[in-house]
Amino acid sequence: MSFDRQTTLRAPVTLTGIGVHSGAPATICLKPSSANSGIVFLRKGLDDGPAQLIHAKHTKVSATELCTVIGDRASASVATIEHLMSACAGLGLDNALVEIDGPEMPIMDGSAAEFVAAIEATGVVALSAARRYIKILQPVRVENGRAFAELVPSEAGFRLDVEIDFDTTVIGRQRKVFDLEPSAYSREISRARTFGFMRDVEQLWKAGFALGASLDNTVAIGDDKVINPEGLRYGDEFVRHKVLDAIGDLALAGYPIQGEFRSYCGGHRLNVRILEALFADRANYAIVEAEPVYAAPRAVQMAAAAPAAFAPDVH
Repeated sequence: MSFDRQTTLRAPVTLTGIGVHSGAPATICLKPSSANSGIVFLRKGLDDGPAQLIHAKHTKVSATELCTVIGDRASASVATIEHLMSACAGLGLDNALVEIDGPEMPIMDGSAAEFVAAIEATGVVALSAARRYIKILQPVRVENGRAFAELVPSEAGFRLDVEIDFDTTVIGRQRKVFDLEPSAYSREISRARTFGFMRDVEQLWKAGFALGASLDNTVAIGDDKVINPEGLRYGDEFVRHKVLDAIGDLALAGYPIQGEFRSYCGGHRLNVRILEALFADRANYAIVEAEPVYAAPRAVQMAAAAPAAFAPDVH
């Protein structure tokens, strides 16, 4: 099945876990959604009112400290959405409703792997509407000290060129150049876990962060080694996770990006700022209906062969 049409889930799928920062339990249900709806969160379990819809757009971002938060933190918000958003973008899932009963997405194993597995297990189906892309027309750049993020034009597809530089021999300077494509995403990026430094733990706890962090969901870095007994999943797992985060944050553009993203020592704040800069000038981009630039994941191919009776209504 080609990726010239928008996609959604074949059937609902439910996951449970705890938030890495809040430590609060959360259950999410990913559900099929109609064309042109995008990824939308339905925040349930609110004490003072009914459930609220929050669209996964950069204009809805309310915080970027250690994670990406959308919605109004005083009324209804969802934190740490970047890993699920990364899985959706990585697999080419355009439209879905994400019902969640708590303030933070479950961290699962600290990567996007379990979200990928759930999406692939239920399958992805094509809708009748054409897929649209945000085509980068001219370079856009934001900086913060030595750190920067930029988007530049590219003939086709979405390439990420991410570099990090930490003052510790455990990480050091790492760079990953990655062309976004579903099978490569599942294999090379989705399993890369979030990481943190043991020296920062007490300060984070006092600030209300990392209350649910453990060796089951975080790569913990000591003075000169990785604390987790199993070690790393990739030799450069740290920069791969930064690529994972960038894919998730940039998915808040609302459409897949056709262009190249480059960053040095970036993070959630710079990822969101580059989107703000991109959309600040209409000359920076065009919304186009393009030829397919992503190969269909295996789950999509399997779902496409299923009887039509199992597909969602696509009027």
